[in-house]
Amino acid sequence: MATTPMVPGREITECLGIVSAQVAFGQNIFKDIFTEVRDLVGGRAKAQQKVFADSRKAAFDELTVEARNLGADAVVGIDLDFQELAGGGKYGMLLVVVTGTAVKLAAASEVS
Repeated sequence: MATTPMVPGREITECLGIVSAQVAFGQNIFKDIFTEVRDLVGGRAKAQQKVFADSRKAAFDELTVEARNLGADAVVGIDLDFQELAGGGKYGMLLVVVTGTAVKLAAASEVS
């Protein structure tokens, strides 16, 4: 997995196509209440940070499955987007979309 258009030290031999994964995570009333308290008193909203981290991991896990289904060795040019769905900041859903290009790589010994 790389945000760059290549994998350092490896040659791309074939582009297999664009792969994408979408994950929607629900926010709940308790996380929102604690987030509002953090807004007032300051500090990190750890519950919200955990939702972001968990959703990002789930999206990358799904992207890996999509790439493997195509026979890819790697995914390059990865883009990660977060979007709130409905709720206007209250009890909404967090949508994570990750896209990239699935590629085949030359064997490490084949690269000069």
